[in-house]
Amino acid sequence: MNIPADLKYTSSHEWVRAEADGTISIGITEHAQELLGDLVFIELPGLESEFVAGQEAAVVESVKAAADVYAPLAGTVVDVNQAVVDAPETVNQDAYAAWLFRMRPNTADDLATLLDAAAYQMIVDAA
Repeated sequence: MNIPADLKYTSSHEWVRAEADGTISIGITEHAQELLGDLVFIELPGLESEFVAGQEAAVVESVKAAADVYAPLAGTVVDVNQAVVDAPETVNQDAYAAWLFRMRPNTADDLATLLDAAAYQMIVDAA
């Protein structure tokens, strides 16, 4: 299973990438998309939506199930990836390239509270 070391993770299977402009990109992990199967629908948050850490921010649906995607940190949505809405299967093809939305975190230091690749691997292995 692919768990890139340069990303951060949540126990609810979101990946988080810090961007150069201070924003973060959020997507679902390869493990999550494998559990869900073929994605057929993605609902993303609206621009300027504000979330607290752990709050439901998006929904991904597959032929088998629907799953919530949670905001990994408190912050404001600054961009959404319309391409994944138009072609949900791109998340199945490369979960780490197919980001869902970007946020500007309220506190940049909160990124350090997320899981690193090794800690996320332990969660996947325990499942």
